[in-house]
Amino acid sequence: MKFKRSGTQTLLSSVFPSLALAGLVAVSLTACTNPSTPAGEEGYVFEKPRVFGEGGYQGTMIGPANYGMSLWRNQVINIDMRPNTYTEAFKILANDDLNISFDFHAVISIESGSVRAVVEQYGGEDWYPRFVRETFRTYVRDIVQQYDSGVLKTNREKIAAEVTARLKAYLEPTPFKLANVVVGNINYPAIVANAVEKKLAAQQLLSEKETQKEIARKDAEIRVEEAKGIAQAQKIINATLTPNYLQHEAINAQLKMAESPNHTTVYIPVGNNGVPLVKGTN
Repeated sequence: MKFKRSGTQTLLSSVFPSLALAGLVAVSLTACTNPSTPAGEEGYVFEKPRVFGEGGYQGTMIGPANYGMSLWRNQVINIDMRPNTYTEAFKILANDDLNISFDFHAVISIESGSVRAVVEQYGGEDWYPRFVRETFRTYVRDIVQQYDSGVLKTNREKIAAEVTARLKAYLEPTPFKLANVVVGNINYPAIVANAVEKKLAAQQLLSEKETQKEIARKDAEIRVEEAKGIAQAQKIINATLTPNYLQHEAINAQLKMAESPNHTTVYIPVGNNGVPLVKGTN
């Protein structure tokens, strides 16, 4: 006995394959990817399959680049290979048990062509916190704690060189290349800073006092030299002020007064020889 197919069944049987094909095409199109890598970075391309496909590593790219359209579910992890500065803040007890705060800056780049190793062996984008940070911090603490707080600033370059040498040796077998390490600002506790300021102020005041003392000494020397000059001049004058010289000077003075147009009467005592009397110098 045969059943006759209805019109609805016939319509569904003809439409369903078309819908299925359209759905498959839509899924295929939405599954297409085009991973890209910007300039200065390298990309690690990998597949995350939905139903079929092996997945995993597919290749690498050096930016700027596109991997190309693919029906597979390809994705990319981009790693910046350029030199970057990584800063770590510290608060460390120095050798004299004084707590010092400061920053260290490490300039690190990644060797070109090593993006696969960076992703698969060193944590990919998290390579610095996973592989470098704690070792870097340990080296800094070990080296800084060998110095007293008072000499940290004067030994800044030496400390940076020691940390650089140790960190370079640690990173030597890896794709990571250390350019240099720089010590940032060194900050002492407030009590130390205040003590240093007071010491500097006292030194400044002492310097001013020494300057004033030197000025006073020079002034005294000047006055002594002036007194010596006056005494010497007085000695010379006294030696030349004989009675005859004074008598001569008195006569000249009288002549000048006589020639004056003013009517002035001057009484001058005279001696036996009729010339003005002048008191002796003795």
